[in-house]
Amino acid sequence: MVRTLVPELPFDVARRGHAVGAAVLEAVLPPHDGPTATVPVTMSDNGLEVRDGVEAKNAVLEQLATALEVIRSHDPARITTLGGECSVSVAPFSELARRYGDDLAIIWIDSHPDIGTPRSEYHGYHAMAVATLTGHGDPDVRKLLPATVSADRVALVGLHEWTDDDFPNVAAWGIPSFGPDELRDSTRPVLGWLAATGCSRVAIHFDVDSIDSNEIGLGLGMVPGGLTGNEVRRIIADVDACVDVVGLTIAEFIPRQVMHLQQILEGVPLVS
Repeated sequence: MVRTLVPELPFDVARRGHAVGAAVLEAVLPPHDGPTATVPVTMSDNGLEVRDGVEAKNAVLEQLATALEVIRSHDPARITTLGGECSVSVAPFSELARRYGDDLAIIWIDSHPDIGTPRSEYHGYHAMAVATLTGHGDPDVRKLLPATVSADRVALVGLHEWTDDDFPNVAAWGIPSFGPDELRDSTRPVLGWLAATGCSRVAIHFDVDSIDSNEIGLGLGMVPGGLTGNEVRRIIADVDACVDVVGLTIAEFIPRQVMHLQQILEGVPLVS
């Protein structure tokens, strides 16, 4: 996927894009009072083969277990997660679901539904994040999770791109979805759904590829026709005004200009 979507950079550079994105996000966001923890992510080629229909399953299991261990060591009531692909929300949102039970809803702001399973044509685990959080998908992954979230308490917001083999899962599992055009003028459709869940707490996943790539390209893939930056800001602000936001993930950020600059500076005296 990285080879295809970031062809302008050498693969060894492009594959580190999410890690660079996490570092940039930490640098530009305001300071906070709580503890900061970094979950180590392997950059080697070990454990990347497809197993049981999941790409890099060995690495996925190891990193998921590590992320859960890091979170449990702090037992936080609120979690902000920066960087990485979409599956980085699985560990923190599952831990929040354990803490808050049926009082937690999830708003998944993304151009894609992320409801793939090991039976899907595409084996990338990042496209299985919502399926995993709602109790579907690989059984070895599910065994690690402290809790899952009922599908009717997860909303797909900004959804407008999917693969035909996976999309039926949205209806079959009962996951509500809201396309960009439903939310151009108002957040009311999402707020109405949220009120109907009865939940007073919400975890928000924000995949930056939900922003219309004609406005700016922030994510791994360039997806036109999505929400605008102002619309995403309004949606999150409106949700925050109604319920307690206890989880926030900013995912899939690939800072291409920063990575190009890294390439230019490679080998420069007094820098390298």
